[in-house]
Amino acid sequence: MITVQFTVRPGQGDPSGFDLGDMSVTGGLGTADSAGRTPDQGMMIYLSVTQLLDSLRAFLSGNDRTLTFTGVDTSFSLVFRRVKDGISVAFKDGVIARTAADELASAVLGAAESLSLTLPPGDPAASDYADALAAFRPLVSRHEHGGGH
Repeated sequence: MITVQFTVRPGQGDPSGFDLGDMSVTGGLGTADSAGRTPDQGMMIYLSVTQLLDSLRAFLSGNDRTLTFTGVDTSFSLVFRRVKDGISVAFKDGVIARTAADELASAVLGAAESLSLTLPPGDPAASDYADALAAFRPLVSRHEHGGGH
């Protein structure tokens, strides 16, 4: 089981594609969360999620053994590795989750779709975000076996 959440930090004025926010990924072995860390590991959340969707799509569709993702304007990073039974997700403290590729993709997509509802449609970051979502969606529907979104 893996859960993913993307949040925008409050008090930044009108919503913008450059807003700061946080990522939280929780698995059976721990949690990686950019919030509440010193130094601050908040990131430009919309740009970071766009980058995560693009890089994770390439990783899950390709043959690379490892993907290291670092958010935009932060030191927060996650390492995704292919393992015998799926994908492991690690944070600086070690592995936090071992999950199937389709479960990981579904969790990331759900969180990204929720966050997309907070991004103003005319924002400069909105089209890249929408393009990344559109390119990532088939990865989930291709992997899911009944049920789903």
